[in-house]
Amino acid sequence: MSEKDHRVSRRQFLNYTLTGVGGFMAAGMLMPMVRFAVDPVLKKGVDQDLVAVAQVGDITAEPKRVDFKVNQVDGWHESEEPRSAWVYKDKDGEIVALSPICKHLGCTVNWAGDKAHPDQFYCPCHNGRYYKDGKNVAGTPPMGPLDGYVQKVKDGTLYLGKAKPRGGA
Repeated sequence: MSEKDHRVSRRQFLNYTLTGVGGFMAAGMLMPMVRFAVDPVLKKGVDQDLVAVAQVGDITAEPKRVDFKVNQVDGWHESEEPRSAWVYKDKDGEIVALSPICKHLGCTVNWAGDKAHPDQFYCPCHNGRYYKDGKNVAGTPPMGPLDGYVQKVKDGTLYLGKAKPRGGA
């Protein structure tokens, strides 16, 4: 092959050079933007801290609604999210903390909300019902039991964490 076939014209040289420099500049501008957008996804999730919600001595056999707030981080935004739980002691004296979120459509359940069934949790959206232990009543819309909160008792205070699905139907 001759030397003429391998020569690059001035126009081609400028084209290659400007394309390369432009590509480096674009990469330099885009990389921080991509990092900014992807960084929250790459962060390791942290478990929610337990929050003090009630004194153990105040908890009775009758379910009582307890409202509390948890710190929540969404990407770079930190906020306090209101939560609530139905808390009571079962027949063995163990503390039960149930989520008030219905497993059918996410409505809020109330204790003794239906006069025909005063000892059950009731969802007014579609007449969903749960027994006191949180299990769903067969023949009503909910397909599973109410979620239960991670809990811990320390120095006479009940601490609640994240609501997690419980077994049984």
